[in-house]
Amino acid sequence: MNAVTRMSSKGQVVIPKGVRDALGWAEGKELRVVSSGGRAIIEPVSRKRERISWEEFERRVPKYDGPPVSVEDMESAIDDMWRLRALRRG
Repeated sequence: MNAVTRMSSKGQVVIPKGVRDALGWAEGKELRVVSSGGRAIIEPVSRKRERISWEEFERRVPKYDGPPVSVEDMESAIDDMWRLRALRRG
C-alpha cells in the first residue's frame, strides 16, 4: 500500500491509517527511522528475546495435561485466531 503524507514544521509525519492497519502497527508502536541512500526507512523495532536454557523453558512452561489434540485441530484453532484478530482490527 502506498500513501502520501506531509511533514509538519516540527518534523512530525503522520503514517496514514490504511498503512498502519496493513502493517499491524498500533498506537505506541516503537519505530526505527533509518536514513539510506537519500530515503528514510521506517521499520518496527524488534525486541531481542531473552535466551534461556531448555531447563529454564521447562520450568516456565507448564506441561500440557489435557486430551490429545490433532495437528488439524491445532491448525484450525490458529486459523480461527488470525481471522478473529483481523475482524477486531476492522
